[in-house]
Amino acid sequence: MARADKAAVVAELKGEFESSSAAVLTEYRGLTVAQLKELRRSLGDTANFAVVKNTLTKIAAKDAGVEGLDTLLQGPSAIAFVKGDVVEAAKGLREFSKANPLLVIKGGYLDGKSLDADQVTKLADLEPREVLLAKLAGALKAKQSAAAAVFNALPVQMAQLSEALRAKRAEAGETVTEEASAE
Repeated sequence: MARADKAAVVAELKGEFESSSAAVLTEYRGLTVAQLKELRRSLGDTANFAVVKNTLTKIAAKDAGVEGLDTLLQGPSAIAFVKGDVVEAAKGLREFSKANPLLVIKGGYLDGKSLDADQVTKLADLEPREVLLAKLAGALKAKQSAAAAVFNALPVQMAQLSEALRAKRAEAGETVTEEASAE
């Protein structure tokens, strides 16, 4: 590969690292071209799956400020650059690796931290982003409802206390009036 071609590949990989929210490194040894095509199709728009050269990827990662991938870049490597939901991409890779054991998830990179294979698998076990956001919204709404109930309870209790006091005074006033008329 000519020096200009290598520079172009490094620049492209650097751009992928910078524009991606995460990257998942895999080993694809033994997979056919058809299987790789199926994997790319299954990932859809959430991730861009590319076979990479380790040395060029190390340079691009260093230039992009991504650290911790050097140990993962051994043997034949491919990277899924995640543009969309990280959980969805991790699930897609995990499901494909279950059906095709030759795809091995080595680890990844997310929010400035390197991930090992177990952490990528744990990401795949999470619920989708929309579900997590809906649960968060429900929890926030429940807290607001509880706060509204507390704030509403204070005036209601004050009104009930005031009514009880008025009733007691009225009852005490009737008793005093009955005693005064008996004498």
